[in-house]
Amino acid sequence: MRILLVEDSPRVADAVGAALRARSLTVVVADSVGSANAAFEAQHFDVAVVDIGLPDGSGLQWCRSTREAGSTLPILLLTARADVADRVAGLDAGADDYLGKPFAMDELVARVRALSRRGPRWSESLRTYGGVALERDKRTLTVDGTALPLTAREFDIVALLAWRDGRVVARDDLLEAVWGEATERAAASLEVLVARIRRKLADRGVTDAVRTIRHVGYAWGLELSKRA
Repeated sequence: MRILLVEDSPRVADAVGAALRARSLTVVVADSVGSANAAFEAQHFDVAVVDIGLPDGSGLQWCRSTREAGSTLPILLLTARADVADRVAGLDAGADDYLGKPFAMDELVARVRALSRRGPRWSESLRTYGGVALERDKRTLTVDGTALPLTAREFDIVALLAWRDGRVVARDDLLEAVWGEATERAAASLEVLVARIRRKLADRGVTDAVRTIRHVGYAWGLELSKRA
């Protein structure tokens, strides 16, 4: 597994890099937005671990621009602030998870491994629901042929629900599958991401794709029109 670590503090970068490498993970360190962009464009990564405060910009802006470019690279934000507003800002910028400083290295590694999981395995390579198409291998969702930008976790949520063919997915099952933990922190993130998925789809004229089953979980609401 290849990790892009974007951190301008040599002390933190050395400690995090050592912890990841000790678990047999490959780590490339970038100390600025510019060097992160250069590494991202030149190499493949499975997960990015990004500090919010960087010398030539913000980790939030790097997340946002990466998503706007169409990337679904899983992103874990490191932040010295961990209140609700900052967590929501990170998720809205396109991050998949966040970890407040100071943090335990074992938790960081666990979060990275959870993010590296690539979602449900489908037997089909393509599923369509009218004008909505999900492609397994490319991890993309398109509406009327135009890609809808989704974060890695957003895609995992959509794919897991769609694969259940309208059957209800219990909230805790969804949290375990996508976050690797059924905690209140993860549940709060799930609510934010589901709302964001609905908003993105609604902006393209797609409604009722993700249904809330009160006190139980969620279900996919679109009718399957094609398998390939």
